[in-house]
Amino acid sequence: MPAKPRTYQPQKVRAALAAQTRALRAAVDALGTEQLDLPTRLGRWRVRELLAHLAVQLDYVPAHLDDRPQGRAPLDLSGWAAGVATVAPLLDEQARERGAAEFAGDAASVAAAFGRAADALLALLERPEAADPARRFEIRLGSMTLSDMLVTRLVETVVHADDLAAALGPDAFPGSPVSLTSSASRALPAFPHDRQAVAAVTRLLADAFADRAPGGAVELRIPPYAVVQAVEGPRHTRGTPPNVVETDPLTWIRLATGRTDWAAAVDAAEVSASGERSDLRAYLPVLG
Repeated sequence: MPAKPRTYQPQKVRAALAAQTRALRAAVDALGTEQLDLPTRLGRWRVRELLAHLAVQLDYVPAHLDDRPQGRAPLDLSGWAAGVATVAPLLDEQARERGAAEFAGDAASVAAAFGRAADALLALLERPEAADPARRFEIRLGSMTLSDMLVTRLVETVVHADDLAAALGPDAFPGSPVSLTSSASRALPAFPHDRQAVAAVTRLLADAFADRAPGGAVELRIPPYAVVQAVEGPRHTRGTPPNVVETDPLTWIRLATGRTDWAAAVDAAEVSASGERSDLRAYLPVLG
């Protein structure tokens, strides 16, 4: 029997998204103009294009909340995770267009443009519509509940905040906590993420992995936020499973989104994998 889909408490999602958005805005406000042209791990995108993409993701819901419905098929979070890679070319085009229009100037103008997008989302989170459990929102992939759509914004803000930290280098956020990563990962850049945001994204990507590789042969553990059973094979019933993979939340997010290579993470002791079915590289990334 399929597992019951995980639910996310809308009030906690809105609070986490607001906190993560404010942390991103503070980081962008602190950038110097020379940092905007640093390369990122996202192909041809510089920090400018990364911030332009984030701005698109932040104010997309406020800009389109009142669009007339087109009658698209219902879409849940699992379907979004499975399909979002198909719109990558469109997202790249949007980032480049917005980058050229609003993010081509100095640090002050870029911060102002990013601030407008952040303010639009923060204002939406205070509106009654954001708390309406029946409100729906359509995207190219289908029709989601607005509450689920806001969970996808958590994915965007957490994953791309980590991209920003990687581009800026390990000294960019010296006061940030390191407990979201394993001891082996603590030399990596650490963004001051909202913990509830990281928790939600970790769980969503773990569930997406289990949907992509259904089964019960492997137990994936991402303490303290998620445990899922996945991969075809003999199902574990009790005691210690024969195939166990364990990692920390940020390493899992990087693996699940293609930011970290499986073999490299295992070699660096960022992932513990035991059992003959515990090599997960064939199922990664789960989100393009």
